[in-house]
Amino acid sequence: MAADCSPYDYEMFAEPDVMALLGTVHDPEIHRPITELGMVDTVTINGADVTVRVLLTVGGCPMRDTITTRVRDALGRLPQVGAIDVELGVMSDEQRTAMRDKLQGPSKEIAFAKPGSLTRVIGVTSGKGGVGKSSLTVNLAVAMAQRGKQVAIVDADVYGHSVPRMLGITEPPTRIDDGFMMPPQANGVRAISMLPFKRGGSPEPVLFRGPMLHRVLQQFLSDFFWGDLDVLLVDLPPGTGDIAMSLAQLLPASELVIVTTPQPAAAEVAVRAGMVAQQTHQKVLGVIENMSSTPCPHCGEPLDLFGFGGGQIVADVLTRELGSNTPLLARVPFDVRLREGGDAGRPLVLEAPDSPAALEIFRMADGFLQQPRGLVGKTLNLTPTKH
Repeated sequence: MAADCSPYDYEMFAEPDVMALLGTVHDPEIHRPITELGMVDTVTINGADVTVRVLLTVGGCPMRDTITTRVRDALGRLPQVGAIDVELGVMSDEQRTAMRDKLQGPSKEIAFAKPGSLTRVIGVTSGKGGVGKSSLTVNLAVAMAQRGKQVAIVDADVYGHSVPRMLGITEPPTRIDDGFMMPPQANGVRAISMLPFKRGGSPEPVLFRGPMLHRVLQQFLSDFFWGDLDVLLVDLPPGTGDIAMSLAQLLPASELVIVTTPQPAAAEVAVRAGMVAQQTHQKVLGVIENMSSTPCPHCGEPLDLFGFGGGQIVADVLTRELGSNTPLLARVPFDVRLREGGDAGRPLVLEAPDSPAALEIFRMADGFLQQPRGLVGKTLNLTPTKH
């Protein structure tokens, strides 16, 4: 090389090299490569300098800085790269529609209802309120996320939604266009509830009749991009009303978990929630007894603050009435930190992962993740042959 030649006087990389590296950059909300989503508008190479124009889905995208950093980090791996400039633009309506169709399909469908779906859908229900159903749902989801799984929660308790606060979600969903949104996330779990759709905020009541409740659940499942989930938990309202029936109708392969306290009177009501499966033909995975006995802080003896044996009662009755084994999955000890963590948006499995209650929740989460889903509702790709 001549002494007065710049080291950049020869071509070290080309546009295909740049695009290959950009293909490793994933949108932080959609979790797909930005090249696949059509977010890379132009690439300009001037000697060793690279300028990339990236189109954001919306102008006020909260992840713009994250995307910029990821692009810079990826292009920094180019050989002898010089200046890296990332310009940000915004998708047109047509480009957003094209991206939505790529992700969601041209017509709105519930991805979890398709025969090839690999997402396990578990409805968490109870016979009455106040048994800690939502607290357990949130902690189970976070425990699964801690195991490296992709998990989300649909807060289907339209009247009594509480998941956003318990999970620590403070941001509203990101609206891509009409009828297509990204759910917010916290502590590794994506979730949606009625809260961001109420103009009056949390104190505003929801006054919906049955058909509206069905429509809300349907929109939660079809109007949001959930990505490739391992598990979707649906926090159902207590009782045997419209939402319970709608879940079975919209997601026939969904399974149920029944939550009760040890109190026999509470167990009697919880049985009814499980008996719904007799009409909807859903599988009941088992029963969780929450607020179970806790050690006395003075003598260590178990304290049965909320009675004893309710979970086993529910499991036994459902096993007999449904004609299939319905196990008692766990007895989660009473722990005031489970409530405190919910109020603060810091789930117990993160704040006190070694506590007896958290360990029991982790054990349950591991059990759900290890259970095979079976072949119900799946296409086997079999073709009959003539003999």
